[in-house]
Amino acid sequence: MQFNFTFDSSPFKTLIAFHKIIKSFEETASSEVEFQATYAKSLLEEIKKYPALVNGIEKTEDLHQYEPIIKVLLADLFPRSLTKNEIKAVTIPFYLYTFNHSERLDNILRDAGDHYDFSYRDIAPDTYYILNCCMIISQYYGIKVDAMDTPIFLDIPDKNNIMHHYRVLFNADFMDIIPTDRALELSEADIIELIDNFSDIALWKSKFPEQSWILKGFAIMTLFDATTENAVSSFKSNLLREDKAAQMEEIQDIFRSIYKIDDLRIGLTSFEKVREEFNLRIVEKQLYSHLLYDSTIAECQEMLCNETLENMLKKEELLVVPDIDKLPTVDPKKAFFINKLKQQHVKSFIFVPLIQDDKVLGILEMSSSKVRALNSVNANKLDVVLPFIKDKVSKAFSETENQIEAIIQKEYTSIHPSVKWRFQEEAIHYLNDRAFGKDYTLQEIVFEHVYPLYGQIDVQGSSESRNQAIKQDLINQATDLIAFFTAINEQHSLPLFEQKVFDLERNLETLDHSLSTDTEQVILDHFNLDVHPILDNFRKSNKTSPIVAAIDAYFDRINPALGGFYEARQDYDNSITLINKKLVMILDEKQVEAQDYFPHYYERYKTDGIEHNLYIGASIAPDRNFELYYLKNLRLWQLQVMCEMESQFRVLQPTLPHQLEVASLILVFATPISIRFKMDEKQFDVDGSYNVRYEIAKKRIDKAKIKGSTERITQKGKLVIVYSHVHEETEYLGYINLLQHKGLLNDDIEKFEVEDLQGLIGLKAIRVGFKVQDNR
Repeated sequence: MQFNFTFDSSPFKTLIAFHKIIKSFEETASSEVEFQATYAKSLLEEIKKYPALVNGIEKTEDLHQYEPIIKVLLADLFPRSLTKNEIKAVTIPFYLYTFNHSERLDNILRDAGDHYDFSYRDIAPDTYYILNCCMIISQYYGIKVDAMDTPIFLDIPDKNNIMHHYRVLFNADFMDIIPTDRALELSEADIIELIDNFSDIALWKSKFPEQSWILKGFAIMTLFDATTENAVSSFKSNLLREDKAAQMEEIQDIFRSIYKIDDLRIGLTSFEKVREEFNLRIVEKQLYSHLLYDSTIAECQEMLCNETLENMLKKEELLVVPDIDKLPTVDPKKAFFINKLKQQHVKSFIFVPLIQDDKVLGILEMSSSKVRALNSVNANKLDVVLPFIKDKVSKAFSETENQIEAIIQKEYTSIHPSVKWRFQEEAIHYLNDRAFGKDYTLQEIVFEHVYPLYGQIDVQGSSESRNQAIKQDLINQATDLIAFFTAINEQHSLPLFEQKVFDLERNLETLDHSLSTDTEQVILDHFNLDVHPILDNFRKSNKTSPIVAAIDAYFDRINPALGGFYEARQDYDNSITLINKKLVMILDEKQVEAQDYFPHYYERYKTDGIEHNLYIGASIAPDRNFELYYLKNLRLWQLQVMCEMESQFRVLQPTLPHQLEVASLILVFATPISIRFKMDEKQFDVDGSYNVRYEIAKKRIDKAKIKGSTERITQKGKLVIVYSHVHEETEYLGYINLLQHKGLLNDDIEKFEVEDLQGLIGLKAIRVGFKVQDNR
């Protein structure tokens, strides 16, 4: 049997030989140091009996007869004083046949057991062949090849089946690489081609045929225990994978390698901080949790309140317990926590708070059934891996938050940050139950006993303005068409052209009257179906006519989506957009400030103007103490913002392409109501039949008139405040007096009753003018 010990093929014919070290003894024999020379000479005399040690040994079975003399030869390289510490053997690089082991290597292999297969990690047959070829290029041709620096590892279990990872280093100083007559002489171009095509095994074998070179000598293989460093590297790679079930099992094995504890158990309990409280977050079924072990979420939630765990999370300190039986358990909650661990046969444990960027992610749990297996000393090993664990858990949090957000978006729609906590709670409940195989139906979200505030700044006469813009576009288009057919008729007199002029003039007469619901479509259909085909045919048949250029320009002005002119209407639409954009920007910016006063629900809608709803109460911010002065503060804030919006509109108004006016309104509703998120409508609505009165008031009040009059309660340049009770009038008059003092409102206060509306009787109103601000 020849020395092809790893794979079936190799570029080498291998001879184990000791000629280089024998040569060193020959040099020592001529030394002036007498005892060294004497020893070397006597050894050389003995070696003469074994010419194969110089010429080379081809078969493994022949090595056994030379073992005694080989040990003597290598005594300086394998000193007895280091044999229990160094992990060494004689081998050939990349081969797995080893002999002359140090005592420590023998012990390692004995602990690994009879079934252990000695094999390099991640070296396939083709890679093995190419690495041998690279050795020839490096040592024979003297060209450095990076492949020779590739780390090589051996993975060897100990007697407790904990895997140790050893970095392999080869000392090839005692080897010769000799070409045979079958070896090919390679040029520099050949070597460059090989280096550029590392994976092309056919190319390498064509340049280095099997057994075309002789590898003569021996190498020393030294192993370094790189278990911790290798485990950290494997740990980082493992965290990038998506297979969570396999991932946790492998992570546990990695931790066992780092700590050398065969029964080490890894757990993870993650948290969500909703409001100011720690809440257990979704835990995947594959992830073991010491805290969740055989417990309900509620029990674990209660357990988190014990002082030991609270301090650990707040102070960001490790909880290290070498002996659980010596831990005092005066606090009942702490006793429950300790008993929970004892049920899992825990004797020593380390709990690590996972906190990143001031955000509590959860607890990493390590336990052992052995007393003092985990302690304050080996707890420091966590420093190496903890940053990667935090990054992974943080990423998992982000993924779960995306899931929660997806549930909220799908089931609830986009919601305001002030109430998002309640939707998050519901989504977490849903995910937790699903993780444990339970069915859970998402519940409707209700906020009870909240005070509503409603306001709007509406474009006055928006429908009339829009109709006027539509009419103007139709008039302009009809006028252009009349001019075209009049000019065409002068050049090519046809009765049909005269008829078209007549029809178009009748269209203009129709537009002199009010615009009915179908007028626009009827006229546009006439233009597109009866008029445009004639014009289009004319310009194609009379390309030299001076009218054609004007007709082309006419068709360019037509909006493809409408089939008609969109100029006056675009000015109107752009004006509405500019007004809404400006007013929304003010309202949204001011809302950020208002949320700091007291969290409240806020929503606004763009129509022909801006409407907004505010709801404030204890149920929206249960972690804050709600008092009525927060409601009054928000009412005053609303009034000030309405003044700001009116002021900014007056600055914007002269720049609008279509001149418009706005009127402002606030609805006061002193009775607290409940709002419910309607799952089918994806929005909040008032809850209960009594509260519907508020919703009716919002929809009807802006069109209402002063009682006994035809005058609308809303007017341009004025703010109207609608209310029901005398105490509301008193409250708002106080606010108005303050804003008059600040120069935001005029002194022209009006009070009147609002006409009776269906379902709404007895409403009153205050109307006051906005003071024109000098915004130059």
